[in-house]
Formats: sequence, C-alpha cells, structure tokens
Amino acid sequence: MKSDYNGIYVASVTPFDAKGAVNKDALVTLMERNQKEGARGFFIGGSSAECFLLSHKERCETFEAAASFRGRTRLIAHVGALSTAEAVEFALEAKKLGYESIAATPPFYYQYSVGDICGYYYDIARASGLPVIVYNFPGNTKREFDLANPEYRKLFTSSAIRGVKHTNQVVYQMERFLELNPELEIYNGFDETMAAGLALGARSSIGSTFNCMLPHYRKLYETFLSGDFEGATRIQHKANNIMEAMCTVGLIPAIKYILQKQGIDAGEPRAPFHSLNAEQKALIDRTLEKDLIE
Repeated sequence: MKSDYNGIYVASVTPFDAKGAVNKDALVTLMERNQKEGARGFFIGGSSAECFLLSHKERCETFEAAASFRGRTRLIAHVGALSTAEAVEFALEAKKLGYESIAATPPFYYQYSVGDICGYYYDIARASGLPVIVYNFPGNTKREFDLANPEYRKLFTSSAIRGVKHTNQVVYQMERFLELNPELEIYNGFDETMAAGLALGARSSIGSTFNCMLPHYRKLYETFLSGDFEGATRIQHKANNIMEAMCTVGLIPAIKYILQKQGIDAGEPRAPFHSLNAEQKALIDRTLEKDLIE
C-alpha cells in the first residue's frame, strides 16, 4: 500500500566549509530551518547535493549528518552510482543509519540494455531490503524509461519499486506511471512543473530551490490543494521567473549564493562549478525582490 508521503521534500544541498570539506553542521542547520518552514521530508545526496562531485566517504557523511532527523521527518537517501556494487554499498549504509527509503538514478555513461537497467534496480532492492524510488532524470542520465517496454512495465509494477522521482519536463509520463501502477509514490521532480505535476497526480514534490525558497512553494502547494488553480498558476509563474534567472547563471551556484544571503553557511559550489560574479548576483537579487513570496 502507498505510504503517507504527501508534501514538499527538500533536495538538500551539500554545504562545504572554507577548506572544501562537507560542512555537516551547516547541513543540519539548513534542515532545521526547512523543517520549521514546513518540509515533509528530505532527499539527501541527490543532484542538488552535487552527489557525483562527492567522494564515496563524503556521500556517506551527508547521510550520517541527515540521519540525526530520523524519526522527526521522512528521509530519502539517493544511492545512485555508476556501478551496482557502489549503489548497494550506499543503500546498505542508508539502511544502517535508519533511512526508510532509498532512491537511485539509473546507471549512465555506457549504453546499458533494458535488462541491465532493471537488474540494477532489482539488485539494489534485494541487497538492501528496501523498496527503491527510481530517480527519473533523463535530461542528465540520458536514460529514458519507455513504459511500452515489457521489462520496464514489470519493473514498475514489482515490489522492488516504491515510487518515481519524476525529474522530467514530459509530465505526461508522470500520469502514465500512475496509470501503469496506481500504488506508486510519484514525486514531481522539477520545481518549475509543481502545479502541473499536482494536476497529473503527483502528491509530493522534491525540489532543489526548496532549500532557499520553501515558503514560496508551500504557498503554491497549499493554494493548489485549496482548489484555487489560477492562484497556484500565478505563484508557479513567479517561481519560474526565479528559476529561469537561477538556471541562467547556474542553478547550484545560485542556490548557494541565496543561502549565504539568508545566513546559511553553504560554502562555495564544487569545481567545475564557479561562484557567481557581481552581475549574476545582481540578476538573482532583482528577480527575488520582484517575484519571491515569503
């Protein structure tokens, strides 16, 4: 049966200290603030966390720091990796720390077969004993899940898969996942499609900009659920103005810049990302002043 997972989940960033090490204290401080702002849970170690720029040890450090919230909120650990063996290692670490859910991008770079991809998810679920949320992010992984394929249909209707984090501009596919298996937990994964995702059956959203503008999205979420769809669309429009500006200058650097302005010691993004220059900061400042709802 589908668990009670409704709400807004923060795809937490990884703060770094002045020496470039993971700043676990800053992560906890940010999570405390986000929880007070109304976060339903946290997605730890995902794209917003610069996951593939972190070492194995650093990814485990973020799992450990966030695990201090175990029992207070819902925690999802992203365990996706290039190899099944490493993904399983991350999954077992998350299980040891008390995470109730894990998520994984499909393995990428090589042209794996559909059977290879499905086997990866079955192996992670079998080894960890935890159902897996598929992190569907074809824009980055270049891996599409063709739901006409019988192997994928079997995967998404199996006990191995709990849900889908749908980070895909094709929101139609989100509805198709639910048509295939109504018991799936469906999380809208692009902040800029939250209203559309809710309209097509997503009960939750996992977002990167929720780190620094969660009250804005909570207002959007509550407005949509109240039945004021036009109001929700207006709030989404403002959110998308901000997202457009952030993506123009670099999403991760922009989030960390805003968090620094808000008093969270998020540190600098990890290279090859670059910090924002004065002109880029000014664009973000103007857009936030115009469109952010607090």
